[in-house]
Amino acid sequence: MAVHTWRVNRPAPPQQTAWKALQNHYKKVKDLHLRELFASDPVRGERMTAEGAGLYLDYSKNRITSQTLKLLIALAEESGLQVRMDAMFRGEKVNITEKRPALHVALRAPKGTSIYVDGKNVVPQVHAVLDRMGHFCDRVRSGEWKGQTGKRIRNIVNIGIGGSYLGPRFATEALRAYADPSLTFRFVANIDSTDFVAAVRDLDPAETLFIVSSKTFNTLETMTNARTAREWLVAGLAGDEDSVSKHFVAVTANIARVTQFGIETANAFEFWDWVGGRYSLCSAVGLSTMLAVGPKNFGAMLDGFHQMDMHYLTTPFERNLPVIMGLLSIWQNDLFGSESFAILPYEHYLEHFPTYLQQLIMESNGKHVTLIGTEVTQPTSPVCWGDAGTNGQHSFFQLLHQGTRFIPCDFIAFAHSLHPIGKHHDMLMANAIAQSAALAFGKTAEQVKAEGTPDWLVPHRVFDGNRPSNTILARQLTPETLGQLIALYEHIVHTQGVIWNINPFDQWGVELGKDLALSIMPQIETAEEPRLEYDSSTSTLIRRYRALRGQSDNAVSCS
Repeated sequence: MAVHTWRVNRPAPPQQTAWKALQNHYKKVKDLHLRELFASDPVRGERMTAEGAGLYLDYSKNRITSQTLKLLIALAEESGLQVRMDAMFRGEKVNITEKRPALHVALRAPKGTSIYVDGKNVVPQVHAVLDRMGHFCDRVRSGEWKGQTGKRIRNIVNIGIGGSYLGPRFATEALRAYADPSLTFRFVANIDSTDFVAAVRDLDPAETLFIVSSKTFNTLETMTNARTAREWLVAGLAGDEDSVSKHFVAVTANIARVTQFGIETANAFEFWDWVGGRYSLCSAVGLSTMLAVGPKNFGAMLDGFHQMDMHYLTTPFERNLPVIMGLLSIWQNDLFGSESFAILPYEHYLEHFPTYLQQLIMESNGKHVTLIGTEVTQPTSPVCWGDAGTNGQHSFFQLLHQGTRFIPCDFIAFAHSLHPIGKHHDMLMANAIAQSAALAFGKTAEQVKAEGTPDWLVPHRVFDGNRPSNTILARQLTPETLGQLIALYEHIVHTQGVIWNINPFDQWGVELGKDLALSIMPQIETAEEPRLEYDSSTSTLIRRYRALRGQSDNAVSCS
């Protein structure tokens, strides 16, 4: 069978036949209300569902018809989605601006799988690192690995930023129910010194292990915090410089820099430049998560990722969860003009899922040019935000229900609680189901009046409804389910990127601010009055900061 190699030579979506057909269809259905759609199709809530890789998706509460979905699938086919999926899974250099693969799927491929990068099967080296990670984690968790003074390690501090921080922090907190309770986990990312101080304030250096996670081992924020951690450790252990080797390990693609820091290469865990930071949780970047839940549970999470990978790669589009959700987001974002969407997990341990997804979604698809370098002609990534239910219901749900913004929502819920107490979980689930129904169907003025509401109060109690949502159901939050959920959104992002004809794997927008900060830093540090040649705002702010910094009499240090 011929292998079709993907090429960067396609036009932008608005020039496509399927896109124009979708725009014409939108004009016909845009004013339909979900009340009408459900009334005309009594089995809509059963029919517009899909299931795969352990997850159940109800997408019936979107403002679509069966024809909408057919046209969206036609758009995916005309955009070459399957070809792009195949290219990514084969290890082609789909990250064209950095000339490298985006092969996070290789990180969770089972042993015996063959995935090639530049002619070399990378799966064996992935599993070699996973095996080393497992051995290391077993030693720490059992108490065999000891610190410089002979005490066992009880505190793990992960130092990273971006994907090296958000992924491990989110996964470790999401899997708290499976974590070793004798270990304490802290996560440091912000270059603001308060972040570091707060993380180590109550820790014993003799019982603390630092994981320094940086692809280049040169990231400004990470290495600044790592050097501060080194100073804190050595000071706490009577100036013993040799203690670094017992209390620091590294996660990096640049092993050469590790020894300069004082970390033994045997305690460095490799990951590769074909892994993007926001896609790196399944690599050695997830070391802190493996320490928390153990190698077996970490392996179950990887299996969950792989299940969704295979579902995405092999399932027909009309039953493919990431494809359906990705296409629906295109429909909401580009046709209805939604500028944001809410992630609403009804599971307390997933409270940081929206924060994790912010990087995955907005760093991936917050782009303004196509693969061939031309300006996009449609909106790309929406803003992602949210919070755990039911907390959000008493916070921002007022805006969702009666505000003027068009904000689609993803509800995520589970049939079983990790900590069942009385009726708590049934009440939680009742709220999740009720909120999606209330958003969809609302309450008319006639219904409000029928309740005996005074005429003057009626407008305040009307809910327009017709506000779209997806509901994702799973049995329980397990390591396997967590992997399925994260991979679901990874592949939604990829689907969106293909339709928008952009590169979801680079992040050049992160660089400009970094470069400017490096040029401003010497102007702040110099003892002489600097000669500033920035714009008037930047120059004035630098001068004002230097002046305020010099007024130290009333400054308070809480260290």
